[in-house]
Amino acid sequence: MEGDRDNYYLDQVTISEGSEDGYQYEEIPADDDISLTEGDEDLLRAVQTVQELAEDVQSQRSPISSQRPVSHKPEVVDDFLRNFLIKMGMMKTLECFQTEWYEMMQKGLLQPEAVGFVPDVYAHNQMLDSEIKSLKKEVETYKLAASKAKESMVKLQKERDFHRMHHKRVAQEKNKLINDIKRLKAHYASYEPLLRQLHEKYQTVLRQKMLTSLERDRAVGEVTGLQATLKNLESGHKVDLHMKKDEVKPKKEEGPTQKAIREAREKELLHEGVALYNAEKDPNNQTEKTHPKDSEFPPDNRVNPLLAQLKEKTSHLLKTSGYNLSNTLKAHELAVSCLALHPRKEILVTASDDRLWKMWSIPSGEIIMTGEGHSDWLSGCCFHPNGTKLATCSGDSTVRIWDFAKSECILTLEGHTHAVWGCSWHTCGDFLASCSLDNNSKIWDLNSERCRYTMRGHVDSVNSIEFLPYSNIVLTSSADKTLSLWDARMGVCAQTFYGHLHSCNYATFNMKGDTIASCDSYGTLKLWDVRKVSAMLSVDAGPHPGNQVAFDPSGQLVSLASNDGTVKILVLTSGQLMSLEGHEDDAQCVIFDHKGDYLISGGSDGTVRFWS
Repeated sequence: MEGDRDNYYLDQVTISEGSEDGYQYEEIPADDDISLTEGDEDLLRAVQTVQELAEDVQSQRSPISSQRPVSHKPEVVDDFLRNFLIKMGMMKTLECFQTEWYEMMQKGLLQPEAVGFVPDVYAHNQMLDSEIKSLKKEVETYKLAASKAKESMVKLQKERDFHRMHHKRVAQEKNKLINDIKRLKAHYASYEPLLRQLHEKYQTVLRQKMLTSLERDRAVGEVTGLQATLKNLESGHKVDLHMKKDEVKPKKEEGPTQKAIREAREKELLHEGVALYNAEKDPNNQTEKTHPKDSEFPPDNRVNPLLAQLKEKTSHLLKTSGYNLSNTLKAHELAVSCLALHPRKEILVTASDDRLWKMWSIPSGEIIMTGEGHSDWLSGCCFHPNGTKLATCSGDSTVRIWDFAKSECILTLEGHTHAVWGCSWHTCGDFLASCSLDNNSKIWDLNSERCRYTMRGHVDSVNSIEFLPYSNIVLTSSADKTLSLWDARMGVCAQTFYGHLHSCNYATFNMKGDTIASCDSYGTLKLWDVRKVSAMLSVDAGPHPGNQVAFDPSGQLVSLASNDGTVKILVLTSGQLMSLEGHEDDAQCVIFDHKGDYLISGGSDGTVRFWS
């Protein structure tokens, strides 16, 4: 019996507390990291705590259903005492207890009732005490989480009220702005008929003014010729007026139109004679010039001498199968925005978004000069007619004049309020035209170093500008879908071309000046008859935007730099449209050489490509 008791005691001591008949508990994974704000984390933790508390309460209400049934053996009194003494570390007391207990059992002094089992109520009370302690700790945790959740809730309610009030205020302002816009639209609509009438009257007056100016120039030319003839007659021999008087033939009767023209000419001549007389009488009275260094515009009856050298010949494209890529020059790190050829030498200038312009010897590709000075990207460049200077324009809203002999910038023209897109020299070399994002174009006098005229009329960005060679006529293209011809001597619009459905990016004259080529942001290429002020041909080369167009010297080919990375060539005689592929990015600019032997293009990939 004693040996059995010892074995039973040993069994009680060696049992581990966490086994519970080998029941496998599920491992609880760590919570994933969730990126929440501080208030949201507290709120989520509070909700989870409340849910866990509800689950614990439910498990306490039905402990039998929440746990697996475990077999439990009752513990006898002596084993309970042994375990208690071992747990408390009272080993000497344990030895005394065992000695005295076994002696009493051998003597038979212990009653069976005293050697019974430990009551289950005692063990259950101990278990309940431990649970109460754990529950108190959980209650403290829950109170802390509930207080944090309450603070977060109050904070969120305040934020909600603030955002709700802000939303109402924004909605009220929005409704007010909508009402103001509607009222302004209605107010503007009431002025549209009047504005349309004024615009029509303005265009009519400009046309009449242009026609009058041309008629005046023609009359002045005729008067000058008659005066020269009269001087020759007076210097060569005297004419007997009395003898010739009877031989004069009677004049034919004048019609009303001829009479009106003659009276207008007489008034113009009379006005010029009075002005000349006043100028001779009072040299300080300057009627036209407002600056002593202002240049005079040359007469508008000059003939382009290049037309006499232009021979009718079959273009390169008609002789062979087409243009082929002959050379590639890595000119800049960023996009090449503009190309310009020297008027007499084999020299090319490139302008780029890297704020530099470079001069190259072609076709060898050797660099000659580099210019630096603009504070933003370069958008255009143009050689002076004598080839000694260069004009560049930039996104810094300035135009700079560079002198090759001095290797420096000699003049900076400031006046535009936004980026300057392009520039062009007058053939005389004394005037420069520029166009800008500020919807205006300007005529600059290089001698007085000031703006002579600001040409206003476009309602959107003016994207390109060009002087007609040996003329005072200026061509502009604008994002308002129109092209315009201007008289640089007065700064007024002479004619407007309508027909593009999208923003016009570039426009240029052919060598004769009777045809205009233009391209828009949808890739449409149009040819215009200057005399008829109407479109002759429209070619769809889109949908990618067309950035620049150029005529070859013969006027039989038109090249287009496209945003799809190709250079398109239109043969006017056959209407055939061909594409040259080579650029790795957008083709930004294109130009023919003066002889028409090869084509040059620049792209956003920073390269200049030669096609021959």
